[in-house]
Amino acid sequence: MQDTRYRTDLPSRLDRLAWSPFHTMLIFALGIGWIIDGLEVTLIGALSGVLTLPEALGLSAFQVSLAGSAYVAGAVLGAIYFGSLADRMGRKKLFFLTLGVYAGATILSGLVSHYWLFLIARFLTGAGIGGEYAAINSAIQEFMPARLRGRIDLGVNGSYWIGAAIGALGASAILDSGLVPVEVGWRLAFVVGGALGFAIMALRRFVPESPRWLMVNGRMDEAEAVVRRIEAQAQVRPGAPPVRELLLARRPQPGFFALFEVFTRRYPRRTVLGLVLMVAQAFLYNAIFFTYGLILARYYAVEEARIGLFLLPFAAGNVAGPLLLGPLFDTWGRRRMITLTYAVSGLLIILTGWLFLRGAFTATTQTLAWSVVFFFASAAASSAYLTVSESFPLEIRARAIAWFYAVGTALGGITGPLVFGLLIGTGGRVEMFGGYVLGGALMLIAAMVAWRLAVDAENRMLEDVAAPLAADPE
Repeated sequence: MQDTRYRTDLPSRLDRLAWSPFHTMLIFALGIGWIIDGLEVTLIGALSGVLTLPEALGLSAFQVSLAGSAYVAGAVLGAIYFGSLADRMGRKKLFFLTLGVYAGATILSGLVSHYWLFLIARFLTGAGIGGEYAAINSAIQEFMPARLRGRIDLGVNGSYWIGAAIGALGASAILDSGLVPVEVGWRLAFVVGGALGFAIMALRRFVPESPRWLMVNGRMDEAEAVVRRIEAQAQVRPGAPPVRELLLARRPQPGFFALFEVFTRRYPRRTVLGLVLMVAQAFLYNAIFFTYGLILARYYAVEEARIGLFLLPFAAGNVAGPLLLGPLFDTWGRRRMITLTYAVSGLLIILTGWLFLRGAFTATTQTLAWSVVFFFASAAASSAYLTVSESFPLEIRARAIAWFYAVGTALGGITGPLVFGLLIGTGGRVEMFGGYVLGGALMLIAAMVAWRLAVDAENRMLEDVAAPLAADPE
């Protein structure tokens, strides 16, 4: 009988490398997906007030919130579909497919005139972005050295808010009635965002297939060639541990039932942890961000063309959080930092809601308060993706990210904008305070779950955190 087992040292060789031009190129080519996602979501946030005007689409506050939920629903289903393809077909092919879907649907969002077509375009845009989450998060995890994995993952996810800042500035410029008419400006904003997506597609042709994915699929010659090319650009860092070998066995790609057997039987505690973290951060983020412009317009009478400017300090807090707190996830540890960031975010958003209830804010101080909250919440949200992507075996990594993102976002991300949209529609501050308390309570619950269930994955090889399904005992 033919022996299907084989040995490989590729994962430990990747983990021993110092930072190199290859790693920089990889982060730039893939991380830009988060920048365009931030640009995209900011457009709908900054345009929310404009879309209610008769010369635009004439939507109600609820319809704007529903468009946000359609985007999130698309992201949920897109993540599941494209995540499955990423595990079956590889990470590289999906980079192009998901970006193309996003860019085309974003342009379509700016060309339609009927509300239902606009909803469909928002749904497809979300589908492309959902696929980006699964394919890119898995690839970045599989290329990064273990000692830097936490801070890099948080930094890349946090780069979303660089796109948010760009989108805020662009929306403000486009919506200024002295430059572009309102009925043209909102359309131009979407078209430009989609065109940027197509423009950056060329960068991704330089990114190789994940050698870890090639490895577990038995394509060892290709995997070895990729690692050799990386090693040609990167030196082994001083003090790196010795090379270790893994014994693997060729096995068929795990199917749907095998996937959920891993979730429920092999790693039930990690499954609970991932779901709780995802739901909490998805509710808080989507509730606040998709209704950001509506709150500024309704409670502080901010003009539609100026709403984008108020997003800049908010975006700055979201970028700074993962960058400054990210290294602590690798040094102080996952469990402590996940618990800390979720707990502080929950307490601060409740405090912000209480001050809002008392009428203590202006538009500027409300925005600054949100910026402080999301300095911590941004790191917390990014750590949810980090936790899921490194806690499950390589063969199902993209699908794990997709399913946890999908379920968490379906429960938290779709309901958040709808709940807050309805609360804003009442015009009452007491009702809004209840929404803030709900978001804060979810973050505090997630902090307690993280303290009990989080995995100490810092500075550990991915295959040690979760052994591949193809791993064969000696």
